[in-house]
Amino acid sequence: MSRTRIELPERFIAAINIPVRITDINYGNHVGNDAFVAIIHEARMQWLQQYGYTELQLEGIGLIMADLSVSFKNESVYGDVIEVKIAIGELSRVSFELYYLLSAKRNNAVIILANAKTGMVCYDYAAKKVTAVPEKLKAILNS
Repeated sequence: MSRTRIELPERFIAAINIPVRITDINYGNHVGNDAFVAIIHEARMQWLQQYGYTELQLEGIGLIMADLSVSFKNESVYGDVIEVKIAIGELSRVSFELYYLLSAKRNNAVIILANAKTGMVCYDYAAKKVTAVPEKLKAILNS
């Protein structure tokens, strides 16, 4: 079986720390895959908030996640503080890629937990149609 491979860009534009909550722990006594997706979402929201944005209010438009890939590397446990580094991938007229490197420090070592990628599409919810990436967002993505 071939595994999903996510090639991370070299340059990260943000780092967000997310503590693991007890509700993130599954019956295997580690962070569940659904919780990893929620942690990625939270990191993306905190990154957007640094610019005064949300996924529904971004220069008059919103965002839709068109795709998601996660490659799990190691378990995360209660007590971890997950550092989510965010990088920018391909940028098109109406969409862009975000890459995520999730890690935690344990016993003075950095443990890579997962790599992920989301495809984000700019969307005008009022008009119900895909729309161009706003210029201010392009500037942030290209910085």
